[in-house]
Amino acid sequence: MSYDSVNPYTGELMKHFDEHSDEAMEDALSRADACFRSFGTVEARAEVLRKAAALMRERREDLARMITLEMGKLIRESRDEVELSASILDYYAEKAPKLLARRPLEESTVGEAWLELEPIGVLIGVEPWNYPFYQLVRFVGPNIAAGNTILMKHAPGVPQCAVAFEKVMQDAGAPDGAYINLFLSNDQVSRLIADPRIQGVALTGSERAGESLAAQAGKALKKSTMELGGNDAFIVMEDFDPRLAARMAAQGRMGNCGQVCVGSKRFIVVDKIADEFLAELMRLMAQYIPGNPMDESTTLGPLSSSLALDRLVEQLDIALRHGATLLMGGSRPAGPGAFLSPTILTDIDRSNPAYSQEFFGPVAMFFRAKDEDEAMKIANDSPFGLGGAICTSDPRRARRLASRLQSGMVFINYPALTAPELPFGGIKRSGYGRELSGLGIEEFVNKKMVCMVDPAKVRHSVS
Repeated sequence: MSYDSVNPYTGELMKHFDEHSDEAMEDALSRADACFRSFGTVEARAEVLRKAAALMRERREDLARMITLEMGKLIRESRDEVELSASILDYYAEKAPKLLARRPLEESTVGEAWLELEPIGVLIGVEPWNYPFYQLVRFVGPNIAAGNTILMKHAPGVPQCAVAFEKVMQDAGAPDGAYINLFLSNDQVSRLIADPRIQGVALTGSERAGESLAAQAGKALKKSTMELGGNDAFIVMEDFDPRLAARMAAQGRMGNCGQVCVGSKRFIVVDKIADEFLAELMRLMAQYIPGNPMDESTTLGPLSSSLALDRLVEQLDIALRHGATLLMGGSRPAGPGAFLSPTILTDIDRSNPAYSQEFFGPVAMFFRAKDEDEAMKIANDSPFGLGGAICTSDPRRARRLASRLQSGMVFINYPALTAPELPFGGIKRSGYGRELSGLGIEEFVNKKMVCMVDPAKVRHSVS
């Protein structure tokens, strides 16, 4: 596997990193296992996270520039990512003692009982390139707070970001072995998963990667979480302002050049306002102009790599060959960079492969629905279930429709967003498990039940 730092705007190879040897991998695992056994109190771990958050803010410009140079994100979006990442670390630094506190089981009828939340050991994280720091801290924040130690395999396209975050953790005072970055092959990851010292694996990535790692974790009887793809629905009812909906739709689709797992991708609009919505969406998407992502005025950055662009163009070609209509875009602008012009597809029926696919780039799919029932039917007719948005001016209707949407997250009158206190995760082929919030810290802990039995209260016994 090649760990190359390539600027997707210029095509320049900025730096190459060799894979870690098997000996280096074994050394890292031994250090992580030793650290787990003497990791310190929750207060000490929280202080590491607090210092890491402060360092990320202190180094914001350098870290943001690194994101933009390695994967093409607009520089202002990169700064936002660094700040969001710091806020997640702060959240777990502040909340961990409460989130991990002993929980009484008030309904016990046989004596005093409670849960103790304990760390389970060394974990493996396998993370993607589209949010080089945010994806890391979603896993690191809760698990370092809980007392687990982490071996991290970051995406091959963002190795400088991977090294920079490891340096942040080291400089924040994380003990040796608490967090180790590793440049590994897929085969090395498989061998790690099988090692008895590894207790869990978390992946954010593709369906194919999820199938592989989940199978390996299952075979080894290891806990896993999977945050995979999505083709999230953005549903607009006839009682909502179509122009406002279009503005939010453009925002939800074009952020990070459309390379967002939980980004709005399928726009399902009730027919009464569909034409007005579509006209405004086309107007707004046409205003995204490609340029240097380091330039503050640029509105559309490149895709993360030339390979990502080639895959997206091939996916579009297949959709068009199967009957989809290209309303705008679909072309590669002249000049440098892995750019795709903002694109809208319509007339996508169930026989078209695109109907059930995720377009990871600036591509919107548009669907008309005669009423809310048909809109919900289209929205739920998907192998994915990560997030979704519903636009309606009626709060009661919003709650009712949200209950009908088959997804892990629903946003009302706003495109998807993320915050430390909001759980993140999906269902169906979008994966399983949750990150962020209190749910995120519970994924890789032992919820140990302790019962101080009162024999006088025991009516039934099992022997």
